[in-house]
Amino acid sequence: MKYIDEYRDKEIVATIVAGIRRISRKEIALMEVCGGHTMAIHKFGIPYLLPENIKLLSGPGCPVCVSSRHYIDQAIAYSRLNNTIITTFGDLMRVPGSTSSLEKEKAAGAEIIIVYSILDALQIAERNSSKKVIFLAIGFETTAPGSAAGVLNAANRGVKNFLLFSSHKVMPPAMKALIHEGVKIDGYIAPGHVSTITGTDMYKEITDKYGLGCVISGFEPVDLLQSIYMLVKQAETGRPAVEIQYRRAVRPEGNLKAKEILNEVFTYRDDWWRGLGILKDSGLAPKPRYREWDAEQMIPVDVEETREEKGCICGEILKGLKSPGDCKLFGRDCTPSDPVGTCMVSNEGSCHAFYKYGRKG
Repeated sequence: MKYIDEYRDKEIVATIVAGIRRISRKEIALMEVCGGHTMAIHKFGIPYLLPENIKLLSGPGCPVCVSSRHYIDQAIAYSRLNNTIITTFGDLMRVPGSTSSLEKEKAAGAEIIIVYSILDALQIAERNSSKKVIFLAIGFETTAPGSAAGVLNAANRGVKNFLLFSSHKVMPPAMKALIHEGVKIDGYIAPGHVSTITGTDMYKEITDKYGLGCVISGFEPVDLLQSIYMLVKQAETGRPAVEIQYRRAVRPEGNLKAKEILNEVFTYRDDWWRGLGILKDSGLAPKPRYREWDAEQMIPVDVEETREEKGCICGEILKGLKSPGDCKLFGRDCTPSDPVGTCMVSNEGSCHAFYKYGRKG
């Protein structure tokens, strides 16, 4: 099968691993900031193939994991309003709020519908004109253009009962915050999906100002190992750079149409990240001219006081400071079937990946 078999070829994998072992001398830590990479790295056992001097860290790349508990609490508050339908991707359903979850609210009678795209949510709004339909919009630069397109569609079609509740975030502020916090990172395995939209420019500051390499990687074993080889080579030669390994999907300029839509609908705002706190200009909210489709602007709602779960160390895990295995709750009080923290809920979360595929980090 083209684009699968060649990227899982054992001989190619062995050749790249041998190359890494041949050139690698320094103790280095490389961080992936994409939940898809986290899952793939553990699924394919990449850490077990590397020499001991190369450490892989999982960063804040899972959108469910970094979203705040307050966001879930507010979504739950919306779901309790009369004549309101919540539409959401499935992975938010089991994320714990302070005292409930969307899954529990649905069981209690709230009208909550899982959708596969924002356009599904828009159609639900058109079929239910007497109700307000709120779409829970999470994710990074990858999914934000889709949400922007949904808002533009609603505006063009005159659908006034459709509203976006945005928790969209952008990646560079988090990557820089980790450096400012002193997390030992020698290079970033940069997110492939995000980069298909953004291109390479947003990583230049990471390289030019902070001296860390960024290699945009695909998701198959050969992709990831080749990206690690490129980062090791940069670190060993002292020449950090922005490079694209994932050339079959990513162009330096990114997706210009998607960026145009993104800039049309959204503006930057300060936003809260699990483990990192509030980061300047790290979130996306609809611009004032799209206020009619912004749930936060149009629907006032009382939200219960947010309470974080005691003992959960998702914040430290998302900064690469601790491993899921360091958590006292991991695998005992916190499992994929009964998650305590967000990192165990999503299949892109570090804890979920460690639990499912193994525990070496």
